[in-house]
Amino acid sequence: MARKLESHRGSMPLRELLESKEIKALASFDVRDLDALLRFTPRRYVVPAPLRSLREVHEGEEVSAVVTVESVRDRAMRSRRGFILEVTVGDGTDQLPLTFFLPKQFQVEWHRSRLPRGATILVRGTVGYDSYRKALQITHPDYEPVEDTPAGRAHALRPRPIYPLKKNIARRTMHSAMAKGLEYAGLLSRPVPDEVLDRRGLVPLEEAVRLIHTPATVEDTRRGLAHLRFEEAFVLQAIFAQRRAQDQRTPAPSLTADGPLQDLFDERLPFTLTAGQREIGAELHERIGRDHPTSVLLQGDVGSGKTVIALRAMLRAVDSGHQAALLAPTEVLAEQHFRTITTLLGDLAGAGRLDGHAQATKVRLLTGSQRTAGRRETLLDVTSGEAGIVVGTHALLTESVEFAALGLVVIDEQHRFGVDHRRRLRAKGPAGMSPHVVVMTATPIPRTAALATVGDLDVLTLRESPGLRAGVTSFVVHEKLPAWEQRMWERAGEEIAAGRQVFVVCPRIDEDEAVPLPPYLADEATAAALEPPRGVLQTAERLAARPELAGARIGVLHGRLAGEEKQQIMEQMASGQIDLLVSTTVIEVGVDVPNASTMIVLDAERFGVSQLHQLRGRVGRGEHAGIAFFDTTAVPGADHSQHLEAIAQAPDGFALAELDLRRRGAGDLVGEEQSGLQRTLRHLDVLRDAKAIEQAREDAFAVVATDPDLGAHPALTGAIAARLRDADPDVERS
Repeated sequence: MARKLESHRGSMPLRELLESKEIKALASFDVRDLDALLRFTPRRYVVPAPLRSLREVHEGEEVSAVVTVESVRDRAMRSRRGFILEVTVGDGTDQLPLTFFLPKQFQVEWHRSRLPRGATILVRGTVGYDSYRKALQITHPDYEPVEDTPAGRAHALRPRPIYPLKKNIARRTMHSAMAKGLEYAGLLSRPVPDEVLDRRGLVPLEEAVRLIHTPATVEDTRRGLAHLRFEEAFVLQAIFAQRRAQDQRTPAPSLTADGPLQDLFDERLPFTLTAGQREIGAELHERIGRDHPTSVLLQGDVGSGKTVIALRAMLRAVDSGHQAALLAPTEVLAEQHFRTITTLLGDLAGAGRLDGHAQATKVRLLTGSQRTAGRRETLLDVTSGEAGIVVGTHALLTESVEFAALGLVVIDEQHRFGVDHRRRLRAKGPAGMSPHVVVMTATPIPRTAALATVGDLDVLTLRESPGLRAGVTSFVVHEKLPAWEQRMWERAGEEIAAGRQVFVVCPRIDEDEAVPLPPYLADEATAAALEPPRGVLQTAERLAARPELAGARIGVLHGRLAGEEKQQIMEQMASGQIDLLVSTTVIEVGVDVPNASTMIVLDAERFGVSQLHQLRGRVGRGEHAGIAFFDTTAVPGADHSQHLEAIAQAPDGFALAELDLRRRGAGDLVGEEQSGLQRTLRHLDVLRDAKAIEQAREDAFAVVATDPDLGAHPALTGAIAARLRDADPDVERS
C-alpha cells in the first residue's frame, strides 16, 4: 500500500483515502486529489477567547473556561417537539448551566455520551440570560475534552480552522477529510526547491500544511500560509520565466528601419510628441529591433497617446519590409482604429490610389461582418503583402487569414483577450519566425499586480498626457435627490444647445431582459435596495419626452445591431448628425468624438471601476471641457455611493487601478473577460504579498535560467501543467 501511495505522490485520488460523502463534499469545490485537498485552506480561523473563571463572566461576553461536568439532565419540551438538555458545570469559583435545545432523542444521547459527570472540558460560547430562572447560561456552546494542565489549556486555545461550506456539507465532514489527508502529507508534490525555501526562511511543505490545518497558535497559521503564498507566486513566475526563455530561443524579424514612412508621418502630425511619448517610443523601437520576439505591455491613462506610439512602431515594421496587425476586441473599436489610423496617415495610407504618396502603404480593415467581396479583397492584400497595416477583430485569428510577412502585432485592450490569442497571432509570423507583440491598456496595472498577472510582459508606462484635451470633471448624481437629476439633464440640454454632443450609457439593451448582478454587487445586501437597471431602448424613448432635451436628435447603439448599422451610427455621431447617443458599453473603449462633452452613466453602481473610467474618457477629448455624471439609485452616503464618489474624485487611471485592486483584488483587475492565470489567484494578495511575489520572481527566473525545460524539477513541471489547466483548458498552452 505504501508503495502504491508513493507512486501517486501529490496526485493521489481522494477515493483512495476518503469516504464517499467526503469525496462528494470536496468535489463541489473541485478538489479531487491530495495536492488540492491539503492546499484547500480555511476561509478563516476562530481564536477562542482567553480563559476566564465563571465568577468573572457577564452577559453578552464571549468566554472560554475549563470546567468540570457536575450534573446532566434532560426533559421534553412543553410547547413543541424536542428535548432540553441541561448540563451544570463548575470551576471551583462558580457554577453555570449549559443549555441545548435538541429535536431528536439520539442527539440527547450523543451529548450525554460526551459529557459524563466528572469530565473536564473546555467550554466556549456567548453568555446569555435565562429570564425564566433569572440566571446566566450558555446556549449551545462548543466544548471538547481537555487536560487541566498548562499544555492541555494551551491546546484548547488553539485557532480553529473554518472551511468554506456548501449546502448539505457538514463542518465535521471537512475536518475529517483534512485529518485523513494530513496522514499522507509527506506525499505532497513540492514544486519549490528546498534550497529556495531555506533561502527565504520558509517551512517545508509538509510542515506548512500541518500548521494551516492544525495550528497551535495564530503565528502557526501565518507561517503555513506564507509557504502556500510563496509557492503560488513561484509557480506563476516559473510560467512567465519559461515563456520568456522560449521567446529567447525563437527567431523574430528585426524591425530596425528608420524610414521613410516614420519620418513622413512625424512631419504630418498636427501636434508635437511629448517627451514621454518619445522616450517610450524609443524603448519600444529598441525592443522590436531585436532578433527574438518581444512581449510588451504598453499602459497609459485614457488620452495619453498610446495609439500614436503604437502606430509609429507599426510604420517601423512596414519600413522594415514587414506587416503590422492591430487587433481590437469589438467591431466598433476596430472601425474606430481604422478611421483614426487612415486619418493620421492621410496620403501615406493611399498606396495604389492616385492621391497616394509615392512611399504609401495600404491600411486594411477585417471584421466578421464584412461583406464577402470586401473581405476577399482584403484577404488578397494581406496575403500578397500589399496591405502593410491590417486592423481587425478576432477575424484576424482565423486560419483563412495568412500574412505575407507579419512582423508586429498590436493588441488593444489587453484584458479582452486571452493569452491564446497572442500565441495564435504569433504563429502567423513568416518562415518560422514569431512577430513581436505589443498589448495596450488604458486601465493601468500597479507594478506588483502586473508581476503577478502579466509577468511575461515587459511593462512600458506612459504617465503624461499630450495636453491637447480639456479634461473631464466627474460628479455623482443621486436619483433620490430629484433636483440633482433634473440639473443633470438640464446640463445635457445646455451642452447640446451650445453645439456639443452627449453620451448616455445604460447597463442593458432592453429592460425586459434579465441581467445578472456584477460580482461586486451579488453578495451585498444593499444590492436588493437598488432599482432595476435601465435599458437603452426604453431610455431613448423616455429622453425623447424630457423637456430639457426638446429637439435633440437622439440615436441608439447596442450589440444587437448589425455591423453596418453600428458603423453608420458612429459615423453620424462623429459628423454631428446625432446630438445624444444612448448606448451600452459598446462605446467603452476607443470611440473618439472630439465634440462630445457630456457622459451620463445610468445605474453607475452596476459598472466596474475601469469601465467608468473608460466611459468618462470618451468626453473632453477636444477643445471643450468634459463632464461625466455617474447617476445612481443608491442612497446618498451608502457603500455604493461612497465608492462612486471615490471614482469621481480619483485624478487618473493609476489612482483608480489602486482603488480597484483594493476593492476587488487582482482576480478581476485586468478584466472579467480575460481567460488566464490572474483569474485563478488562490492564496496571493498582490498588495499584501508584494515582497513574496518579487522574491518568487527572482528565484523562479534563476531556476529556469539554469534549467529551461525544468527536466530536473518534475514537481514544478507538474504544478505548472496543473495551473495552466485550471486557468482555462483551452488557453495558456505555450
